[in-house]
Order: sequence, then C-alpha cells, then structure tokens
Amino acid sequence: MSGTAKKILVVDDEKNLREFVSRNLSARGFQVFTAANGLEALAIFQREPLDLIILDLMMPHMDGLETCRRIRQSSIVPIIVLTALGEEADKVAAFDLGADDYLTKPFGVEELLARVRARLRRANWSDAPPVRQVLRYGEIELDPQSLTVWCRGKMLKLTRTEFDLLHYFMRHVGKVLPHRLILQSVWGPEYGDESEYLRVYVGRLRRKIEADPVNPQYFFTEHGIGYRFGNPG
Repeated sequence: MSGTAKKILVVDDEKNLREFVSRNLSARGFQVFTAANGLEALAIFQREPLDLIILDLMMPHMDGLETCRRIRQSSIVPIIVLTALGEEADKVAAFDLGADDYLTKPFGVEELLARVRARLRRANWSDAPPVRQVLRYGEIELDPQSLTVWCRGKMLKLTRTEFDLLHYFMRHVGKVLPHRLILQSVWGPEYGDESEYLRVYVGRLRRKIEADPVNPQYFFTEHGIGYRFGNPG
C-alpha cells in the first residue's frame, strides 16, 4: 500500500476471528482497530476517521444491525457485514440499513482481502468514474463532484453504494443492463453472481426516488436479464 495506511475497524464478539482478521489486514499494511460489540465500535467510530468497517451482525450489548443504523445516521463509510450461513433475513436487513457488502462465515483470507480492496476502491475519490459533469434525467439531478442527488427539488440522503449505482444507471439511460455487468461495474470485477445486492439496492432507490415505487418511472426490471433506467432514446 502507498501513502497513509487505511484505517479499518473490525467488530466481532469472537476473539479468535477478530485476531484472525486483524492479523491478516495488519500484515497487508492496514491500520486496524478492533471492538467486541457495537458499543465499543461506536466509541472508536466517533474518535477515528475510519476508511472501512467490518461488522459482525450477532453480538451482545448492541448487535450489528443497530450499530450499522447508528453509523449510517452520520457517515457513508463502507461497511462489510459478517453473517452466518443461512442468515438471509439479517443480510437483507443489513443492506436495508446501508451496509455495502457481506461475507458469510467461514471465509478465507483471499476472499476477505478481495472484498476489502473492492470497497476501498469504490470509496476512493481517485477511482471515481471519469464522467464528472452534472447528470440530469427527469426530475433527478446528480452531481458526481459533490456526491449529491436532488429529486423533485429535494436533496436525497443516499449511501455511497446507492449513489454509485444511481450514477451508473444515469450514465446508461435507456439501456438494458445485465445483472453481472452492473455488479462488476459498481461493486467491482470480483462480483457477478450477487443478484440479491441489486434487488435490495434497486428497491432502496425506488423507495427514495419513485413517486410510486409500485409503478416506476425510472427503474425498470428486465426479467431474467437485469434492469433498465429510463426509457430508450
């Protein structure tokens, strides 16, 4: 890694897992903080300018979902949640609260590092898409430089992943975009099969942007293929 070391907070009540993740991240040049529960995590979050949070969902005192909700009230720092196999409902709930990605336990070092690098890459200003001008479509106005979105005269509160996804859609108005293409363009080349990401995030954008999410004017589902934003030119 070059420049200042990225700061990563690892939150998990399992000591062995905390040490495993911390040791492997530290060995790659990251500055790592650890917490055993949500309360400890929030204390560190409030005093340290973090670049990424790895957050377990099942913890005592304050679970990962509540911790994620509180962090998202004031920050768009990337959050990767840790889930046990089969915890689909918790995974979706975490996405609804603003988590950006997930890892299913048990996971390997290379999978962990790939997800960490992908999230940091998307969060890095230097890796922002080359299109810099303000984009407008219908009642939506998106400014890539200030990371702001306005709809019907109101500024929307979006997570960074929501912003990146909307930005991608607005750069490809009217085109049918396959699931894999969207995932690899927004989440990174390591992705492609996580269609549940798109279901959750497109649903979130519909609720925030569409006047009537049941009868969308912007986000259209192309069944068996992917999504289309807006009407063909």
